[in-house]
Amino acid sequence: MNAFEEVVAMLLRGEGYWIMPNFKVVLTKEEKRAIGKPSSPRWEIDLVAYKGATNELIAVECKSFLDSQGVVFKEGALHRANTYKLFNDKSLREVVLKCLVKQLVESKWCRPHPKISLAFATGKIAKITDRNGMRAYFEAQNWILYDDHWVQSKLRDLQDTGYENDIVFVAAKLALRGK
Repeated sequence: MNAFEEVVAMLLRGEGYWIMPNFKVVLTKEEKRAIGKPSSPRWEIDLVAYKGATNELIAVECKSFLDSQGVVFKEGALHRANTYKLFNDKSLREVVLKCLVKQLVESKWCRPHPKISLAFATGKIAKITDRNGMRAYFEAQNWILYDDHWVQSKLRDLQDTGYENDIVFVAAKLALRGK
């Protein structure tokens, strides 16, 4: 798991989710053909978050883009469609999320009929127009956007919590102390 995924995972754990990083979704040959990728390996989701109390399941794709332009959203889509396959390919998304639920229920990792959501976590969005477009589009799709503002807010909240022996907690407390 990369460092940004670890930060997002820790923040979601703070909201009561159990986290499974780098989760491999098993697809049958028929399902691979249905998504047009007959030789595809198992599909990997950066983070799978599950909250047992509410039976909520979130498939989270993470892109930090900290030292780059950031996420670009234009003409109603995430720019560079190949980078954001689950968000830009409806048939792929439907098959992968259906298989994810089936796999988790069968393995008893979650209860039957979870409320499933797709989420995108990013450390940087290119421009305010990209941010506004993404927020509106994600809301219309019933997706979740964990943007840099969300991450920063959650990290700031850590300075008021008790000590945890977790690198994200420690770094946040050191960086934010006295601000």
